[in-house]
Amino acid sequence: MAATNEDRAALLGELVTRSIPGWAIAVVQLNSAVASRLGVTDTDVLCLHVLDRYGPATPGVLAKRVNLTTGSASRMIDRLVAAGCVRRVPDPADRRRVLIEPTQEGRDRATTAYAGLVARTREELAGYTDEELRTLVRFMAAAERDTAAEAQLFK
Repeated sequence: MAATNEDRAALLGELVTRSIPGWAIAVVQLNSAVASRLGVTDTDVLCLHVLDRYGPATPGVLAKRVNLTTGSASRMIDRLVAAGCVRRVPDPADRRRVLIEPTQEGRDRATTAYAGLVARTREELAGYTDEELRTLVRFMAAAERDTAAEAQLFK
């Protein structure tokens, strides 16, 4: 049976005003707990996610990706180096530049910190059909793109 317009509006309202914001809050709380466990700040954990997603980067690129000034990014990198999570390495394309890359220790610590969530998510998703998973992937890509575009409006 097809949903009525009112049912669809209610579902969209639930998703957009309750479910997604609730999930976003939980993600922020988890990242904060992980930061405490790693002995770094929430922004430092964001940096680790960025490095995991995009690979090694210059301090300037990292600063842009985590929305920090270059001075703040430098302090962030210092904290992450001190915590054993990242290291500075020469850029193979230009030896005058330095890249920031995660250490194996940093990867292992982050993997351990998020292992419970990864396991719970995989368990939850095991009950979804391939088509439902494709829909989720399509939605998550759109949500990431739209959120990034909206964030740009605040700059």
